Amino acid sequence: MSKHIQEQIEAGKAAIVEGPEQERAHVRHQVEVDRSFELPISLHIATVACYLAFIAITFAAFSTPGLVIPMAIFTVFIFGMFGVPAIWTRLSPDNPSKPMDMGKFAREGIMTNTGRLAPRDAAIQVLILPVLIVLWGLAAVTIAALV
Repeated sequence: MSKHIQEQIEAGKAAIVEGPEQERAHVRHQVEVDRSFELPISLHIATVACYLAFIAITFAAFSTPGLVIPMAIFTVFIFGMFGVPAIWTRLSPDNPSKPMDMGKFAREGIMTNTGRLAPRDAAIQVLILPVLIVLWGLAAVTIAALV
């Protein structure tokens, strides 16, 4: 609970001093954050390709004039969800964090919270959901064609 200490200040029992924030106000502390996930760009492109393939498969199979606008909106969202973070990592020209190139990824893999992952395991972990979504779209189209 806050207390009024004006009386203590006037009596000399309390003093207002500058805190560490005011003393270092002129010094700017920049926090360095890696926003690239250290994954090669090709894995991001493969993820986007899988999501767009799902949209293309379902649109080709269930194409009606009423689905044109929702599919266009989904496509814009997919590009937005991956495009905005890609732009975000390039905003600062002196940003020390860069995406890992494919050669380094193939040699070293990637470090996670549970330990180092081999390149194959990391690629599987990243691409499992997008590939399953494409397979789900193919299954839905196949079921719709058979029923």
